[in-house]
Amino acid sequence: MRVFFADKHARFLVRAIGSIRGLATTFLFISAISVGLSGAAHAQTYRFTTVAVEGNQLIDDETIAGFARIARNRSMSASELNAAYQRVAGTGFFRTVDFSPSGSRLTIRVEEYPLISRISIEGNRRVNDEDLTGALQSRAGGVYSPAQVEADANTIAEIYAGRGRLAASVTPQLIERSGGRVDVVFQVAEGQVVEVERISFVGNRSFSERRLRNAISASQAGRLSTLFRSDNYNEQRVARDRQALQDFYLSRGYVDAQVLSGVTELSRERDGAYVTFTIREGQQYRIGALTVESQIAGIDAAPYQAAMTDMSGNLFTPTVLETLIQQIERVGYEAGQRFVRAEPQLTRNERSGVIDVAFTLIRGERVFIERIDIQGNVTTQDQVIRRQFHVAEGDPLNPRELREAAARIQATGYFSDVQVNPVQGSSPQQAVVDVRVDETTTGSLGFGLSYSTEGPGGNLSYSESNFLGRGQALSVTLTTVPNAHSMALSFSEPALLGRDLALGLDVGLNTTTASAAGTFGNGTRFGTEVLQFSPSLTFPVSEFGRLRVRGTISRTGITTPNPFQSVAPRIWQDRGTYVTSSVGFTYAYDTRNSGRDPDSGMVFRFGADVAGLGGDRNWARGTMLVGYQRRVMNGDVTLRAEFEAGAIAHQGGPSLVTERFNLSSSQMRGFDSYGMGPVGYGLNGVRNGLGGNYFYVARLEAEFPLGLPAEYNMHGGLFLDAGSLWGVDSPGTMCGGGVTTSCVVDDNALRATAGFSLFWSSPFGPLRFNFATPLMSEDYDQVRRFDLSMASQF
Repeated sequence: MRVFFADKHARFLVRAIGSIRGLATTFLFISAISVGLSGAAHAQTYRFTTVAVEGNQLIDDETIAGFARIARNRSMSASELNAAYQRVAGTGFFRTVDFSPSGSRLTIRVEEYPLISRISIEGNRRVNDEDLTGALQSRAGGVYSPAQVEADANTIAEIYAGRGRLAASVTPQLIERSGGRVDVVFQVAEGQVVEVERISFVGNRSFSERRLRNAISASQAGRLSTLFRSDNYNEQRVARDRQALQDFYLSRGYVDAQVLSGVTELSRERDGAYVTFTIREGQQYRIGALTVESQIAGIDAAPYQAAMTDMSGNLFTPTVLETLIQQIERVGYEAGQRFVRAEPQLTRNERSGVIDVAFTLIRGERVFIERIDIQGNVTTQDQVIRRQFHVAEGDPLNPRELREAAARIQATGYFSDVQVNPVQGSSPQQAVVDVRVDETTTGSLGFGLSYSTEGPGGNLSYSESNFLGRGQALSVTLTTVPNAHSMALSFSEPALLGRDLALGLDVGLNTTTASAAGTFGNGTRFGTEVLQFSPSLTFPVSEFGRLRVRGTISRTGITTPNPFQSVAPRIWQDRGTYVTSSVGFTYAYDTRNSGRDPDSGMVFRFGADVAGLGGDRNWARGTMLVGYQRRVMNGDVTLRAEFEAGAIAHQGGPSLVTERFNLSSSQMRGFDSYGMGPVGYGLNGVRNGLGGNYFYVARLEAEFPLGLPAEYNMHGGLFLDAGSLWGVDSPGTMCGGGVTTSCVVDDNALRATAGFSLFWSSPFGPLRFNFATPLMSEDYDQVRRFDLSMASQF
C-alpha cells in the first residue's frame, strides 16, 4: 500500500522516521554484540597450577601467596580472581600489586613498602615521648603503611587537642635508609593552648551559675591559669560535663531536666573557647504513694510491699528508685523466686509536685550468666573486679545488678572508664557479661612544707590505693616540725576473705622533745615517745551504718626537761614508761553520700575503748560526734552544725597527760594545742597545759561564695565554736588564794570563738585558712588567731 503526502513537510517527516528506524536497528545490533561479549567475559574461568611471586624482598613467597588464598588446580571465576587481588592489596604491605594470568600460571608482582627502622617525634615540648609513642600503632621493625602513619599523626594531634591545643599540627616525614628501611619522623607544631574563656548556662532557674560550675570539671581561665589544667578546652570534657549536669539535676528530683546542648565557639585567634550549656530544668518532684501489685500467679504482693522503706516525701532520684527496686527483688530472691522483676510505673502530679510509683511484679526472662569476661586490666587482678559483682556464673542475669556492679567498679577509683554489657553466650538462655576497663594511676607521692613561730617543718607521704593490683591500700607518712617527729604506716585490705570486711593495720611512732619554756612562758613541753600498733575490722551493719572493731597496743614514754622547776607537779608525776593494751569499737552512720538528697546529710559516730586487758593502764573512754549539713539558697550556701563530746574514766591510779583529751585547733578553733582547759604551773610559774578527762564542743559554720572569678576556686565561710575541756584527777594543790606556783587550775569555764575562713581548692589539695577571734576565754588560755590546714568535713 502506498501512502502519498500532500506537501514537503510530510516528505521530511517520512525521511526522519526512516532515519530513526535505521538508528534503532544499528543500536539493537551493537547491543546484541555487547551482550554476547559480556556474557563471554563473565563466563571466563581460570585454573592455575603455578603461582609465582616477583618483586618481593622482605616478605616471602608463601606468605604473599597465602594472602591471595588461591587453590591450585581448581577452577575460579574472574570475580574470585579479583577478590584474591583485593586481599593482597588490602594487607597494606605493598605500594603496587599486579596479577598477570598466563595459561595455568599466575604471576603476582608486588612492590613492597619498606620496613620501619626507627620512629621518632620532634617538636614536642609539652607532651613526653612516652605518652605519644604509646598511643601509636606503627612500630619499629614493622612494615611502613602510609595510611597507618597518617592515622598515627591524627592520634598525636588528638592527644594535643585533649590537652587544649587544638591548633597543634603533626606532619609525618620519611628518611630513606639502606636495606629497604625508613625512619618515620612525626614533626609536631604544638601551637597555643585553647583556654576556656567563659562557661555560660542558659535556662537555669533553680541553681546559680556558680553552683552549676561546681558540678562540672571544666573551669574558666584566669590569672591563675598556669596552675590549672581544667581550664584547657577539651571536647571530651565538655561531653562529660554535659552528662554531669544531667546527673546533677536528676539527683535533685528534676526528672524532666535536659541538657539540650553544649555549644563551643572559638575566638577569632583560636586561643579561647566559649562554652554554653543550654538547660531545660522542668519541675522538681518528690516521691508520693508507693504500691506493689503482682501479675505472677501464686505470688502475693504483700511481702514485697512490706519490704520497701517508706520514702514518701523524699526527692525522686534514680538512686532512690534503684534502692526500692533492689529491696523488692531481694524478697523474691530470698524466697527462691529468682526471676521476679519489679517494673516501676510512674504517675506524675504536676500540681502537687509528687510522683506516685506503682511497682508491678513480673517474671523476667530466664537468662543465666554463662561467664564474666574481663578485659583491659593490666595491673589490677581479676578478683578485684569480680568481687564488685554480687552475682556469679550460673546466677540469673539481672540488668539492674550489672549497672550497680559497673558503678561499684567505677567507685573503686582504679579505672578511668568502665563498661559492663551482656552479650549472648552459647545459647539464647546463656549470657556472657563483657567487662572492659581502662586503668588509671592510683599512687601518689606528696611533699609539704610548713612554717610556724617555732620554725619550719615538712612532710613526705606516699600512698597507693591499688597496691600490687590487689585493691589494697598502703600509705606511709613522715612528718617533722620543731621538737616533734612522726611516722605512720597504714595498710588495708577492703575485702577480707572475699567479703565486705575490711582489715586495717596501722603502725605509728610519734616523738616530742622536752624543752624549757619559751620567750613568752608559753608552757613547757614534756617529751613523749609513743609507739603504737592497731589492727581493726570494719563491716556494714545497715544500709548507712558501719561498725569498726579494733585492738591497740602501745608503749608510751614521758620525759620532762631540766630544770624541773618549770614543770607542773601534775606532769612531773607522770614521768616513766607505760604499756597499754585496749580494745574498742566505733559505730558510724552516714547519709551524706547516700544519693537520696545530695544537698543534705547527717553523720553520727560513737566510739568506746577499754584498756586493762594486759599492760599497765586501766581506763574506759567514750566519744561521740553528730553533724548535719544542708545546702540552701539554690545550693550556693552550705550550713553545717556539729556537736562532739568525750569522757574518760581511770581505775587503779590517776590519768596520764597523754591519755586525757586535748582539743586540737581543728576541734576548737582559736586555741593552741593544750591551749585551753586545765593548766598546771611549775615552781617558776611557767604554764603547762594538762588536758582534761571531759570535753564538749559545738560548731556552727556557713560556707558561701565570695564573688571572685570562678577559676580562683575560692570561697569563704563564717564559724562559731563553743565548748569546754575540764577534769584532772589527783590535781594536787589548786591555784587561788595567793597560790600561783606548783598548782593546778581546773574549771569547766565555757570558751567561744568566732571567725572567718577562706577555702581554696588549690593544685596541692583543698586548703583552709582560719582567722579566729576569742569571744570567751580565760587569762591562762593560749590563743591561736590564724591557722592553716587541709580542708575537711566532719
